[in-house]
Amino acid sequence: MKDVENRKDVELLINSFYDKVKKDKTIGYIFNDVAKVNWKAHLPVMYDFWEGVIFNKPTYTGNPMIVHQQLHEHTTLSKEHFRQWLHLFTTTVNGLFEGKNASLAKQRAESIAAIMQVKILQS
Repeated sequence: MKDVENRKDVELLINSFYDKVKKDKTIGYIFNDVAKVNWKAHLPVMYDFWEGVIFNKPTYTGNPMIVHQQLHEHTTLSKEHFRQWLHLFTTTVNGLFEGKNASLAKQRAESIAAIMQVKILQS
């Protein structure tokens, strides 16, 4: 397997990840039924976000914390939701890539999940 090397790889990672999320019994309903995500609009934002995270590119503008805090007001997010999100992300990375950037993506995902849990669940 190769490492995450460019935007095209990020798009593959994110598309594969969200394909799993949409079908997931633990968190799928949050995206499909509660947030009613417009995938055509959401996926390019996630490409920008993760391209920025992995390659330190300033492609993403926005505040994911506020979005998730607002979501938490509509449906209670739990530690299990964050665990499952992280599990799906990590297994997606592991199934597609290996290397420095793949490891960085997983580390950053772990940090993001931890920070969001602290800020959202303890607010």
